This record gives sequence, structure tokens and C-alpha cells, in this order.
Amino acid sequence: MRKNTEITVLNATVRVQRIEREDFISLTDIAKHKNSDDPRFVIQNWMRTRSSIEFLGIWEVLNNPDFNRVEFDTVRNESGSNAFVMTPSKWIELTGAIGILSKAGRYGGTYAHRDIAFEFASWVSVEFKLYLIKEFQRLKETEQAQLGWDIKRNLAKINYRIHTDAIKAYLIPPKLTGQQVNLVYANEADVLNMALFGMTAKQWRDANPKEKGNIRDQANAAQLVCLANLENLNALFINEAVEQSERLRKLNRIAIEQMEILATDRSIKRLEGGVINASSRSVD
Repeated sequence: MRKNTEITVLNATVRVQRIEREDFISLTDIAKHKNSDDPRFVIQNWMRTRSSIEFLGIWEVLNNPDFNRVEFDTVRNESGSNAFVMTPSKWIELTGAIGILSKAGRYGGTYAHRDIAFEFASWVSVEFKLYLIKEFQRLKETEQAQLGWDIKRNLAKINYRIHTDAIKAYLIPPKLTGQQVNLVYANEADVLNMALFGMTAKQWRDANPKEKGNIRDQANAAQLVCLANLENLNALFINEAVEQSERLRKLNRIAIEQMEILATDRSIKRLEGGVINASSRSVD
């Protein structure tokens, strides 16, 4: 699985690819900081040095069980001489290396595992390396924050499946038409919307005609956690044959209690990146 993204380092764009759970950074983009016209020449010059070959070899020994050590010894012995020439493609072909990739296409160029990329950046420019590390760390922090948000959102979706299955099993007669079934689902969804947001999905759309998505898409992390809990509780109440009006009153009371706690929870605030302003209106 590959995920392409970009970071900006000293006004230069550096591409990053996520490949098999590892981050690979474009050496081509880093090399442009030193020679924008011919970055390949910069990479080849770096790979000509004995210290670079030894670093690459040690990295492969630690991370690549299929690394060809016999060929590596030959390359290392030849490195550093005036006649020695090494390119990323040749290195990969000779040793079976996995730490460096040579790619074609839109995201083409030479990429390397972040460990190798940082070492190369240090050779190009210590200043560039430090800014590269800083921006890369910022990227990872952003990804972690997004991951946390996705987990909360997916949790709500999973619990929604439990919720709708309970509706299907206990509230929908088998002979209802498809349209009637959808109306029941929409009606039950609005039980949760009323309990947590104080309005139905239609009321929210009417009040926010320019907003994208629906009322739940605009929910913050605290509301999503609360929503997941309400979906489970509503499924339980449905199984126990509790009347809808009574379920709504119970769920609204629980929503208010939980939001008072979640709104001040530090982990939720960190996930949001700021203070959560959320409120639930009581249902009479």
C-alpha cells in the first residue's frame, strides 16, 4: 500500500511515500537543494564515498534478510577509488537492497527509507537535514491526530451497524416495503440526533444549507464518542422493548451527563487540538 504526500523544507517540496508501513523520502528532492539542474549527480556522488556505502550496507544487514553480503563486500572494497561509480539502480541490482528505491512516473525519482534519507540530507546540508526532520515530525504528528479522529469516526460507524441491526430485528415488520424500512431507520437515527444534538437531521440541514455532509459529519470528537455510546444503549433499549419516547428521554439524559464529562477530558482536547465547545439540549 502506497500513500503519497509532500512536506515543505526551506521552501522546497520534498515528497514522502508510505510503503509497506515504512516512510520513504525522495532523495531526488533533497538533492535539488544542492543541484536543482542535475540531482542525480548529487546522489551518485554521495554513493561513491566509502562511508556512504558502509552506512547503506549496515542498514541493509539490519533490515534486509535477503541482502547480498558477498556483492556488498565487493562494492565496499571498490568504493572510494577514482574509478568507482555507483547509482541507486546499480546498488539495488547488485545487492538486492530494499532501503533505496528507483521509481518512474509522476512520483518518480530516487526514494530512500527515512533513516537513509536523513543521512543523505546531512551530507547535502546540515541545515536542510534539521529542517527536514522537523517537518517530517510535524507530518507524523498530523497523521497521528488524523488517525485518532478516524478511529473515533469508524467506532461510530461500527456501532451504528449494531444499532441498525437491532432496529431490523425488533422494530421492522418483515412485510414492510423498502421505503417504509428506510423511514424507520431515519426515524431511529433522529432519536439519537435529538438526544445528542437537540435537532433532527432535517432541522440541521434547514439551519445549515451551505454546510457539506450531515449533522454527524460536523460532530467533534467528544460528540462522536458519546454518539457511539448512545447507539449501543439505544440498541439495548430496543431489545428490551422500551418505547421510543422513553428511550429518547433516557438517551438525552445520558448524553448530557456524558458530554459534561467528555467536554473537559484532556485526551479528547488533545485529539481536537483545542477546546471543545459542545452542548446538548434537554428534551422535555
